[in-house]
Amino acid sequence: MSSAPHTDHPNTTKVGWLDCASGASGDMLLGALVGAGVPLDVIAHAVDAVAPERIRLSVEEVVRNGLGATLARVEGTDSTHHRTWADVRKLLDAANLDEAVRRSAHATFERLAQAEAKVHRTTPDAIHFHEVGALDAIADIVGVCAGFVHLGLDEVRVSPIAVGSGFVRAAHGRLPVPVPAVVELLAAAAAPSYAGEIDGTPVGELCTPTGAALLTTHASGYGAQPPMRVTAQGFGAGTRETPGRANAVRLLVGELATDVLRPSPAGPPTSTQLVVESNVDDLDPRIWPAVLQRLLDAGAADAWLTPILMKKGRPAHTLSVLVEPDRRDDVCRVIFTETSAIGVRSHEVTKQPLEREFRTLELPDGPVRLKIAAYAGQVVNAQPEYDDVVALAERTGRPVKTVLAQALAAAQEHLSES
Repeated sequence: MSSAPHTDHPNTTKVGWLDCASGASGDMLLGALVGAGVPLDVIAHAVDAVAPERIRLSVEEVVRNGLGATLARVEGTDSTHHRTWADVRKLLDAANLDEAVRRSAHATFERLAQAEAKVHRTTPDAIHFHEVGALDAIADIVGVCAGFVHLGLDEVRVSPIAVGSGFVRAAHGRLPVPVPAVVELLAAAAAPSYAGEIDGTPVGELCTPTGAALLTTHASGYGAQPPMRVTAQGFGAGTRETPGRANAVRLLVGELATDVLRPSPAGPPTSTQLVVESNVDDLDPRIWPAVLQRLLDAGAADAWLTPILMKKGRPAHTLSVLVEPDRRDDVCRVIFTETSAIGVRSHEVTKQPLEREFRTLELPDGPVRLKIAAYAGQVVNAQPEYDDVVALAERTGRPVKTVLAQALAAAQEHLSES
């Protein structure tokens, strides 16, 4: 069905494209990741680290409308414990997880919690979810996050999402499709969607809340398959056999050529974003790093602190958050719940990002990504990814400054040869 991902061209961006013409659910995405080369053990290890009760993961090859696909099964005890987002957050925080997997799972659960809370007119920590607290949802979300981290993709693109039509039976009774939580998730991310009916016939639920939360958390953009050299593909099967449709999510993994990313001579486009700010003078400074990470997880493009002196001579910080207008409520929720701020102010700014691409530098002790920025077709900045430098220094026991100097030298050599 597929081959394991590999990289033949170092000067490219590794990209994944999800074809959601048949919708998406957590188990479908798990199957697609395994089909595209993610070892089941990688997913199972992450799930075992979080699950409060025994969960067994298995896969089997099935056929959906004549197409071979991977069906992922999540089997465990018939738990009746309905955990809240606060409960799940504690499980994630206590688990022995890779930090990237933990951050991704946090962001996905929080996004799902906020959507469910908005639908039920309550707060994320107060609501008792059936989807979020269930063992299979925990396995789906943590497993998919672990799978994407394993692939090491620089970008994830998602096609327009088929959501289905008609009605579905849920814990709260008969609901219209797409269910309200899916609508909230896709609307907040400005993700394109459509019914996906066959010959005008209602097809039921195609995209679940868990699937929508995973897609919108991992997506860096939406649309048709980008120009890419495909190195692996996987089909993740849904549990139903649907006449006239291959009920499966398709994941393509490959390389996006750098010349595709070059900007036009006219330069990069501008966009309007918001800067949301608050002056804070009474927060334990040890908390700030966690606050900044929570803001980024909530969809902020950037977040930073500026030391200031407030009235009565109090030392303080201005917290500033750069965010898309439709994510303002998300970052405000973080500010008010995670800090001692009692108000915020916001103003529009014009953002002009440079076109960016990642390349891979092969240092003697391991790879480090190189972030390159171009203006009007010319490279104007190039810096090694600092997190990669730190990780390589930790693995080799060398000083960070030594690895950074080596990476900078390799970057200059690489650019001079390009």
